[in-house]
Amino acid sequence: MNASRAPESLAELAAHAPQLADRLAAVVPPESTQQAAGYPSLFVLVVLGSLVPVVPTGALVSSAAAVAFHHTSPFALLLVFLVASAAAFLGDLGLYWLGARGVRSKNGSRWLERLRERSAPERLAQAQQRLDEHGVLVLVLSRLVPAGRIPIMLACLLARQPVRWFARGDLPACLAWAATYQLIGILGGSLFSEPWQGVAAAVGLTVLVSAAPAVWRRVRGPHDRSA
Repeated sequence: MNASRAPESLAELAAHAPQLADRLAAVVPPESTQQAAGYPSLFVLVVLGSLVPVVPTGALVSSAAAVAFHHTSPFALLLVFLVASAAAFLGDLGLYWLGARGVRSKNGSRWLERLRERSAPERLAQAQQRLDEHGVLVLVLSRLVPAGRIPIMLACLLARQPVRWFARGDLPACLAWAATYQLIGILGGSLFSEPWQGVAAAVGLTVLVSAAPAVWRRVRGPHDRSA
C-alpha cells in the first residue's frame, strides 16, 4: 500500500512545488529585516573589537560592505560606513578612557597591561617618536596601518594626553578606517554575483592587506641588519 502511494505522493509534491517555494520564501527574512538585525550586530562587534583588539574588525566591515553592495537599498553602504565608523570611535574612546584610568592609578589596570603586552618595545618607541614629531595627525595613520593602533594609543596614554585631545584625532582616523575597509568590501562584492562569494573575497583581501606589513618587515629585516 505504501509503495502504491509513493508515485502519487511525488506527483502531489511536484504539483505543490510552487506553493512550497512561496512558503519557504516567506520564511526567509526580507532584506529590510536582515538589515535591521545586521547593523546592530555590526555595531556591537566593532565596538567589542576595538575594546578587545583580537576581533578582526576590518574583516567585519569589509564583509558587511560586500553584502550591502548587493542590497537594493541605496543607503545600505552609507549605513555600513556610519555604523562602522561610529562603533570604532566609541570603542577607541572607551579603551583609551580605561587605559587613562590605569595611567593615573598607582596600581595600574588590566586594560593598560593588555595594551603593553600587545605593543612590542621597539614599536612603542617608534610610536612615541612619531607622536612627538607629528602630534595628533599620527592617529589617522595608526588606524590605517595594520597593528598600528595599539602602539600609538599606548604612546598617547604614556604621554598623558587627555581624552578630548585623543578624540579629536581619532574621529577622522575612524572615518578613514571605515572608508578604507568598506572600499575593500565593495571591491570584493563587485567581483562576484553572489553575496557570499563577495564576502569571501572581501575577507581574503582584508587578510592580505593586514598581513602585507608584517611580510614586508620580515623581508626587509635581513637587509636592514646587513646594511
